Amino acid sequence: MSQQTILVVDDNPDSITILQSILETRGYRVVVADSGTVALEKVQEEPRPDLVLLDVMMPEMNGLEVLQAIKETNATARVPVILVTAKTHDEDVLSGYQYGADYYITKPFTAKQLLYGIDLVLGKGGAPRE
Repeated sequence: MSQQTILVVDDNPDSITILQSILETRGYRVVVADSGTVALEKVQEEPRPDLVLLDVMMPEMNGLEVLQAIKETNATARVPVILVTAKTHDEDVLSGYQYGADYYITKPFTAKQLLYGIDLVLGKGGAPRE
């Protein structure tokens, strides 16, 4: 099985570092975007990422706008997106799903929570692997 690629989109360098560390330890190839505009460029590149981890609160173009653009573009509509955000209110979570998110993880999160969500979305059953 080839190495899966995850696109991490966040404007906070510390968040990127944490996510990158967790994902690389798990064996994923990580591609990083520090803005919505860069994310939309990277999600179009071949080979497409297997999954996008997307922050919601970003300047210029927020995560929901990025999510909507990904889901409305034929070439990228099937790329799964997990929102990883500090927005925890019920209406925020519902809004994320209405825009087409495949899963929603709130900050702060544990590595176990993150990997569970990724396994669930990528069809690995959500069971932690040894």
